[in-house]
Amino acid sequence: MHSFWTGLLGILAFLWIIAGVRMLWGMAIVPRLTAITPLSDAECPTVSILVAARDEAAGLARSLPTLLAQDYPHYEVIVVDDRSSDSTPRILEEFARLHNNLRVIPLTELPPGWLGKSHALATAHAHATGDWLIFTDADVRFAPDLVRRALASAKRTGWDHLTTFFTPDMAGFWEKTVLSFFLFSLILWLEPWKVSDPKSRRYAGSGAFQLLRRSAYEAIGTHRRLALEVVEDLKLGKLVKVGGFRSGMALSDGMVRVRWHEGLHGIIHGLTKNSFAACNYRISTLALNLLLLFTFQILPYSGTDLCPRDTTSFGGGFGSCAPHPATPRRPLPRNSPRLRPYPSARRHHLQLHPAAVSVRCPIRWGADMA
Repeated sequence: MHSFWTGLLGILAFLWIIAGVRMLWGMAIVPRLTAITPLSDAECPTVSILVAARDEAAGLARSLPTLLAQDYPHYEVIVVDDRSSDSTPRILEEFARLHNNLRVIPLTELPPGWLGKSHALATAHAHATGDWLIFTDADVRFAPDLVRRALASAKRTGWDHLTTFFTPDMAGFWEKTVLSFFLFSLILWLEPWKVSDPKSRRYAGSGAFQLLRRSAYEAIGTHRRLALEVVEDLKLGKLVKVGGFRSGMALSDGMVRVRWHEGLHGIIHGLTKNSFAACNYRISTLALNLLLLFTFQILPYSGTDLCPRDTTSFGGGFGSCAPHPATPRRPLPRNSPRLRPYPSARRHHLQLHPAAVSVRCPIRWGADMA
């Protein structure tokens, strides 16, 4: 039995090593917006920032000032108030009085055949005048030079669509533990370094930031093609790629920030809503995801108990390495570059990887049961 577990965990360790090397190599070639030279005023095309907001009073109070403070000469911000019942209309009215480039579009009903967010963004597009569109969520905060740098990156690479990783503001034990694991897994799944390869089927789209050439957006059918999509941000990236347009992903390095899901309850609610949709509503895909989560994320941690203690043999030594790719036994240096993308996560949050997966598995299962 020891030989079986040694061989199995050795195979898992080998696969983790391959995945780790591919991820390190791939992420090294993903462009960083902070390394891009911003456009000059003469090079700046017109831009429309489009936001769908429903009961987002708390988020808008923090995000709107950053959207309206962009160091950019020709842009507008269009916020669609999608039937809000809190103080969102009042906040939007106050900001609109102070900023001429903010337009507020109130909605009072949802037409049949639409989900709220897709309909709100389609409405925003109908009122937009920019040659480039930026889709973002109501609680996302932008750095002042984000738009200049994102446009510069898109123009330099020839991309019609650019989406970015956001930097999550994480507080408390569960946010740092579960969200760090989720974002790490997302990188492994998306393989963002392949998104810009026209020969690859990989695609990406983040609700926090998507820059899209208007002509390309209209050519792929706008959000009308996504009228009933729950994960419309991800599927927008797919439409761009399938439509034959050039797409890419960049690292924002803190230029796009959001307090994503607050507390364990917020994490469970937010991820449950999207998980089954991300599996294309297929139980077989959900089951495969659960099996892979257990096999690659939890099982390796049993390596030290299931493998022989004698690590002088090839099998025993390799098998006992199985837990290491996910959780190094030796403490990570305080300034380890592996932690820099999520500076609020500490070493012990990464070392609690199995606990994060144990939360994530029932979230996926609950998405199917909901």
